[in-house]
Parts: sequence; C-alpha cells; structure tokens
Amino acid sequence: MRGHESSVFSISVHASGRYAITTSSDTAQLWDLDTFQRKRKLNILQSVGIQKVFFLPLSNTILSCFKDNSIFAWECDTLSCRYQLPAPPESSSILYKVFAVTRDGRILAAGGKSNHLHLWCLEAKQLFRIIQMPTKVRAIRHLEFLPDSFDAGSNQVLGVLSQDGVMRFVNIQTCKLLFEIGSLDEGISSSVISPHGRYIASIMENGSLNIYSVQALTQEINKPPPPLVKVIEDLPKSKLNSGDLKIKVTTGRVLRPAKSRENKIQTRILKQDLAGSFENKENELSDGLNKKRLQVLLKGYGEYPMKYRMFIWRSLLQLPENHTAFSSLEDKGVHVAFLNLQQKYPIKSRKLLRVLQRTLSALAHWSAIFSDTPYLPLLAFPFVKLFQNNQLICFEVVATLIINWCQHWFEYFPNPPINILSMIENVLAFHDKDLLQHFIDHNITSQLYAWPLLETVFSEVLTREEWLKLFDNVFSNHPSFLLMTVVAYNIHCRAPLLNCSLKDDFEYFFHHRNNLDISVVIREVYHLMDTTPTDIHPNSMLHVFVALTKGQYPVFNQYPKFIVDYQTQERERIRIDELDYLRERQMVEDMQAEVDQQRVEDEAWYQKQELLRKAEETRRELLLQEEEKMIQQRQRLASVKRELKVKEMHLQDATRRRFLKLQQDQREMELRRLDDEIERKVHMRDREIATTAKDLEMRHLELESQKRHYEKNLIGNQEAVAKEMREDANAFRQKVDLEEHMFHKLIETDQTQNQKTQKLIEENLAKAGQACLNADWRIQALYKQRCDDLRRNECYQEVARLLRENRRKETEVLDAMMGEEAKKWEEAKEKDFHLKSEKKASALADASRKWFLEKEINGALEHAERPYSKAVPRYQIGQVASSCLPRTSQLNDISEMDSSTCISLNQRRIQWDTMERELAERVRNLRQRLTVQARNRRRPPPLLAT
Repeated sequence: MRGHESSVFSISVHASGRYAITTSSDTAQLWDLDTFQRKRKLNILQSVGIQKVFFLPLSNTILSCFKDNSIFAWECDTLSCRYQLPAPPESSSILYKVFAVTRDGRILAAGGKSNHLHLWCLEAKQLFRIIQMPTKVRAIRHLEFLPDSFDAGSNQVLGVLSQDGVMRFVNIQTCKLLFEIGSLDEGISSSVISPHGRYIASIMENGSLNIYSVQALTQEINKPPPPLVKVIEDLPKSKLNSGDLKIKVTTGRVLRPAKSRENKIQTRILKQDLAGSFENKENELSDGLNKKRLQVLLKGYGEYPMKYRMFIWRSLLQLPENHTAFSSLEDKGVHVAFLNLQQKYPIKSRKLLRVLQRTLSALAHWSAIFSDTPYLPLLAFPFVKLFQNNQLICFEVVATLIINWCQHWFEYFPNPPINILSMIENVLAFHDKDLLQHFIDHNITSQLYAWPLLETVFSEVLTREEWLKLFDNVFSNHPSFLLMTVVAYNIHCRAPLLNCSLKDDFEYFFHHRNNLDISVVIREVYHLMDTTPTDIHPNSMLHVFVALTKGQYPVFNQYPKFIVDYQTQERERIRIDELDYLRERQMVEDMQAEVDQQRVEDEAWYQKQELLRKAEETRRELLLQEEEKMIQQRQRLASVKRELKVKEMHLQDATRRRFLKLQQDQREMELRRLDDEIERKVHMRDREIATTAKDLEMRHLELESQKRHYEKNLIGNQEAVAKEMREDANAFRQKVDLEEHMFHKLIETDQTQNQKTQKLIEENLAKAGQACLNADWRIQALYKQRCDDLRRNECYQEVARLLRENRRKETEVLDAMMGEEAKKWEEAKEKDFHLKSEKKASALADASRKWFLEKEINGALEHAERPYSKAVPRYQIGQVASSCLPRTSQLNDISEMDSSTCISLNQRRIQWDTMERELAERVRNLRQRLTVQARNRRRPPPLLAT
C-alpha cells in the first residue's frame, strides 16, 4: 500500500471495515481493504498541509481538516463535497491541531495551541459553543469523548489532554470540570478510552502505563449525600488498604484522588520485587527505595538490572522533574553559543543533535558559565544519548552531575580544575609512586592523564555497558567516587602506561578504549575509597550529595564571575568585530565578485565581438560568392526567360488565330442554325396553313352534301315550321356569333403568344450575340494588351461608342416592343369584355331554347298518346322538321364562319410574312455588323468589358 512520500500519522477505518483513510502531511488516500487497492487520492497545495482526515462514526461521511482551519465534509461513495464549515470568529481564532467527534457524529470538538475549545454542530454546520479551559492550559494535545451506554451516542463528557500532562474531563453542556487524571509530576504522554467508556489507558511521561477505572473516578461525584451519623473505626496499623484513597475537596476545584505515599511505596516495591523497611530515614529515597539496600545489591551483582536502571538512577539522584522551570528554560530557544554545534560535533542522528543542542542551551540559560565551557558537550553527550526520549530527565541528570560530581571544577575557569587534579595526583602519589614518577619523568601532568577522563566522564575509554556499570556505582556513592575512579583507572593500566614514553602515546591512550575489566577497576575504586588517608581523601574537600530543589532549579555561581563576565564581554566584542570583519569581507568579496564578473563579461564581450567580426567576414565572403552565383543564375534565367517569351508569343499568336477561327466557325454555325430554324418554322407554318385549308375544303364539301340532303328531306315541311326555324336561326346565330367571338379571341391569344415567343427569341439572340461579342473582346484584349498599349485608349473610346449605340438601339427595340405589348393587352381586355357579354347572351338563348324544347317535347308526348293511322306519324314529321331546321341554319352559319375564318387566316399569314422579313433583315444587319467589328475593332481591357 504505497503512495505516501512522508510519514503516515493517522489511519481512519470506516464503520463497515471495508475502507480506510491514511493521512500524511502532504496527502490523504482512500483504500479498499478488500483488495488493498487505492481508490482515490487527495492532492493539496504545498502551502496548505493536511491536519487530519477521518470517517465520521456510524456515517458515510469523510471529514477533512487542513492547516488553514478549513474543514470539508465529503460523501464516501461519490467523493462529492457535501458542505464546508464556516470560518471561526476572529475573537477566538485558533489553529486546529486535534479533533474529536461524538459517537453519533453530530458534534465536532476542535482544539489547538490555545486554552479555547470549539464545539461545532455538524447538522447545523455552525459553531455553537466555545469552552475556555483553565488558565494553566496553554495548548491542547489530545481530545476524546467519554462513551456512555445510556446516552445513545450523544456523548456529553469530553477528555482534554493539555501540555502540562493532565487530562481533564469536562461536561460540554454544563461546562463543568468533572475529574482529571495525571499531574505535573506524573504527566500523561498519550491516552485512550475503551469503547464502552469503563477504562482509561494512559502512557505516562516516565514510561509507565496506567489504567484508570472511570467508575472509581466518577464515584465521588455520583455518590449519594453522606449520612448524618458516622462511625469511626480503628484500623490495625500493620494493615494498609491500597484502595482507601483520600479525597481532597477544595471549593472551585476538581475532586481528585490525593497521592498516597504508602500506596506508592507498595506499588514500587511490588514492581521492583523488594521488601523495604523504613528504619533508616536518612537512606530512604523519594520513590520508596533504600540507598543502603541498593548499595548492597550493587556490590553483590556489580550493576543494577537494565530494566530498572533508569528508575533507580532517578531515585538515587532524587530528580525533582520541574516541568515548569524546564519549560521556561526550553522556551528561551537555542543559545547563541550552540547555534553552530553541528560544525564542531558532526552527529549523524539529527534527533540526537537536536536533543543535545536543546540540553546544552538549557544549561547555558541556567548558568552563564556553561555557554563558555568547551567540554560541556563531551560531558553531556552520553547522558543525552541515554535519555534522548525524555529531555527533562536528561537535563536534570546533567545538572545534578555538575552540582555534585563536578564540584570546584569551575574555580579556575577557563583553566582545568587544578585543585581537583591535585587531589587526584595526591591520591595517585600515595597509592602508586612509581607510576607518578614515570609521569613526571616524561613530563606528563594530571591535565593529560586525569582531565581527559573527567571531562568526558569516561565515555571515550569505556563501552556502553562498561560506562553504565561504572555510573551505577558513581551515582550510588559519594561524589569523590568519580575522582577515585580516575586513580583506579591509571593504576589498573599502569603496565601499558609504564611502557609509553612519548606524549602522543599518552594522549592516544587516554582518548581511546583500552582492554580492561571494569569490574576490577570498580573494586579497585572501592579499595582506594577505604584505604586512602583522610588528609588526602577527596571526601574531606567535597560536599555530600545535594539534590536539585523542587519547583525551581538552584542558582549555580561556583565560578569566578569576573572572568566569565570578562570573557562574555570579550566574546561580544570579538563577535562584533567578527561581524564587522565579515561584513567588510563580504563587501570586498562582493566588489571582487563584481569586478571579476565585469572582467568576465568584458572578456566575453571582446570574444563575442571577435567572433562576430570573424563571422561577419565569413558571411561577407559567402555573400560575395552568393552574389556571383546569383548574377550567373540571373543571366541564365534571363536567357531562359527570353526563349520562353518568344515561345509564349508564338503560342499566343497561334492560339489567337486558332481561337479567332473557332469563334468565326461558331458564329457561322450559329447563323446557319438560325437560318435552318427560320426555314423550318416557315415550312411548318405553310404546312399548317395548307392542312387547315384542306380541312376547311373537306368540311365545306361535307356541309354541301349534307345541305343538299337536308334540303331534299325538308322541302315538304319548310313552310309549316318557317316561324320556328327563324326563331331558332336567330338563337343559333347569336350562339354562332359568340363562338366566332371566342374563336377570334383564340386567334388573338395565339398571335399574342407568338409575339412573346418572337420577343423571347430576339432577346435570347441579342444576348447570345452580346455574349459572343464580350467573349471576343476579352480574348482579343488578353492577346493584344501586351503589344498594343499605345492604341488601347482609342479602342476604349470606339468600343464605348459602339456600346452606347447598341444600348440605344436595344432600348428603342425594347420600348417599341413594350408599347406593342401594352396595345395588345388593351385590345385583349376589350375583346375579353365583349366575350363576356356574348357569353351572357348565349346563356340566355340556351335557356329559352331549353324551355322551348321542353315545351315541344311535352306536346309531342301528349300527341303520341292519341291513335293515328299507319301513315307516317305527325310526331315524326315534326321531330324531323325540328331536327333539320337547326341544321339548315347551322349550314348557313358555318358558311359564314368559314368565310370569316379564311379572312382571319389570310391576315395572320400577312402578319407572319412581315415579321419574317423584318427578322431576316435584322439578322442580316447583325451579321454584317459582327463581321465588320471582328475585322476592324480593338478589344478593350477586361475591366471595361465587364
């Protein structure tokens, strides 16, 4: 499950157990725990880090909190943003560091480096309460709600772990402090509450694990009122009930169990598996251990158990664990004397270097002399490496070591402690005069064989296990034990030391590890402690062990203050001078860098100019060569152009001649086509006229034969029906007149259509001729414009004149044709009016005739009902007469119609002949004009033609 570039500091699992969210400072990733595949990754800007991303309990919502105090809620399935919480008010704006949510997911608690606690309602999406913790709370390290089986998930009690190591439990509704666990002396590092809210497990700062019963902590709050009558019972003194806890009740403060000294003693005894007695009050330590018994165990086993060594050391040194005082020293930051510690002591572990730097800075802030002590890092480093996870204990161990085992070390500051080294030399002279004489003979002083061991507290010459075993004995004995250890180390190593004769060999020996048995050295130390005379024994000149005071650290001024002040002043002066020197050197270096930069730029500029000059000369030579090549190419190109020009002129001339011939052939073909069309139409007209005449003659013959037949049949009945015949003849004549009028209208319409057709043909012919002329003009202009530039203006004027004349003639023709068209339309309107009147008269005649025929038919039907002889009935005779009478009048009318039709056809033939002659004349004139223009005219440019 890869993907994080920085360390993961939070893992949140969904209530279903299928999904999990892992969070680092730069990203958060959603994982599918069934396939262990990443589903989604949250990428953010580098300037906005992630504080925490987690699932809400019993919900499908993901809550993401960023370092800019923005809080977003996301849907787990779709990963869409559901809402964003608004910014908190400016009056109580804090940077959120820790968060806690109730089990029902309705309330979010957020805190940070402040004593204010913000409570958000996630349903209303607003801040509904700000709780201010006590003034001693400066920062909140952890938040967790206390579950309850009867609150349905709406937890009311919130646990708040602050920077002082105390976890306070408050009711978020009443804002009342219910109880607290932990103390300033035994601070809590981290804590967690069981799912049912019955127990609280806490990891203490001293490394122990405490489990608290919530029922016992809340028993004092939830218990009923005490009875009025109380019985006092005597308890046996030998029996101590560890469950009987004293309750300290103070107005306005929380009810919490007071520390029971006896209970602590009993717990520690069980932990160490020791049976203690309290008879020696002087050797009784603060944690219930007895110094005498520890010394007995140490002499028996040679060292303390590794598991309990740190605890025993803290008890032997009686460390006060002043958190507040150490925090004030630590808050002052890194001392200026140890800013460049990495350069002088390059330590591979960054954490170890940081802890060493903070410890030395705290010592320097505690006493000014430690900022000038050159061997302080060597002295403190083994303890820093041992207590790197607890800086308070590390500081207090080093401070206790300096106060007790480094007595009188700083009286000759900045020189080594001559008085301490003299003590060591006196003891060595008493116990091994030969070794001391060997040192004197080779000019080896105590600053070489004793001081390197003291300033490094034997860390350079011993392994870790040997060093721990040695300091088990050092911390369990008088401060003079350390000085006796130096003498014992030299005496134990006297054989290799007596073989050394060079100073470098001695220096190497006391700065590197040697083969020895530390247990033998320690036994030698105890022997020296017992056999050294009182007058030279360091016990008489060193004070007994004094522990650090509780609350505040003691003042350390056992050094020549004027020397330290003078060194401080000199160091400040040197620092100022060094800053001035560095400033001036920086200015000189900047000026030198500018000069060097300018010189480099000048050299680069000269080199660039030289390169540019050479490049310019090269380019000039290339340019001359290219110009010569260009001249030669231009000459060849000019000759090629001349040849192409000549060929082009020949081709253009040939093309022009071919095109002129093609145009002439096209025009001749068009004229022949027009002649053929005219001849075809004239032939069709003559043939139609002849066919019509033959049809009329045949019709006339038919009518004559019918006339003779009807006259033969109707002679006997003509007189009887003469009157009816005349009436019918009159009606029929009216009808014939109407039909003749319609026929004349038809002829006129045909003439009008023929005129329109003739007009359209003339317009198309004129357009075709004009298009041919325009095409001829364009082609001639294309070929003539390159050689006839001087005569072009003349051609423009001539062509313009011809165009104006042509437009004028076309305008006249169009005007004449439009006038003729107007006249024809007027004549057509008059004839149309006459036709309508005739139609009305014909309709009346038809109506009267229909009435007459109906009357005659009725009379004939009545007559048919009467009996007649076998002769021809009268009804038949009347019917034949009635049927023949109109036919006779019809023959007369048809004769009249034939004569009028012949007259109209003759008139139409005369009109066609006239129009044909005019059209032939116009075509002949147009042909002559086109021929003359093609021979004599010059074509204008395309623009004018267009």
